[in-house]
Amino acid sequence: MPTATLDFAQLKSGMKASWMAGDFGQIANFTAGEAEKFVNRLGIKPGARVLDVACGTGNTAIPAARSGASVTGVDIATNLLEQARKRAAAEGLAIRFDEGDAEELPYPDQTFDVVLSMFGAMFAPRPDRVAAELVRVCKPGGLIAMANWTPEGFVGKSFQLTSKLVPPPPEIPPPVLWGDEQTVRQRFANATSSLGMTRQKAQFIYPFAPRDVVAFFRQYFGPTQTAFSRLDRTGQETMAAQLESLWTEYNTATDGTTRVEAEYLEVRAIRA
Repeated sequence: MPTATLDFAQLKSGMKASWMAGDFGQIANFTAGEAEKFVNRLGIKPGARVLDVACGTGNTAIPAARSGASVTGVDIATNLLEQARKRAAAEGLAIRFDEGDAEELPYPDQTFDVVLSMFGAMFAPRPDRVAAELVRVCKPGGLIAMANWTPEGFVGKSFQLTSKLVPPPPEIPPPVLWGDEQTVRQRFANATSSLGMTRQKAQFIYPFAPRDVVAFFRQYFGPTQTAFSRLDRTGQETMAAQLESLWTEYNTATDGTTRVEAEYLEVRAIRA
């Protein structure tokens, strides 16, 4: 994949600014239940050392800590980490939250029993580096677990729609390739002793109509806010209409609210 012409420092700075825009905590509130289900399926044991990569506001780190694990969360967005610290403190949970990059994790080799990431590490621009880092910090025999949106699912479709109007750098692989089984096998092929993948469904439930869901994301979700900011007025109106159409197409609610099922790939790898 040609990357020599891309300024990754500038790209990372832009990504950090994008995730810090808006107020991701408002978005995360609606997916906290799904994060808890994901963590509970992993069967994390009390005392296990757990790393949550791209932890955001703590949706996965917090239920992992409730299980009695010793949890560290890492993210590039400092304002999300601050929200995560406040949430953990409110529950009396001693979770360490660090600023850091999924492509260059600030931890020694073989530190953690469980390394997990839910809808986070998949967005780093160099997936091979991410895979290598997840493996590096995991102990041999430890668990690497990911939840990644699939290309075919609702979120994958919304990314596809957005990228047509606001194209990403062509050198960067689409994040949703982390939701493709064959790609995941290739990325972990030489570093894991076993690899299992299951397609799961996340429920997006909002107490308002699809049009208002789009407005909600536009106000609070940094990447959506950033995408709109790169378009002129006509482009913004087009994107809003197309996103509303997509939410409406997938909406199964009939009472004026929004309920959408979004597919993701649950990955479980045992570090060789």
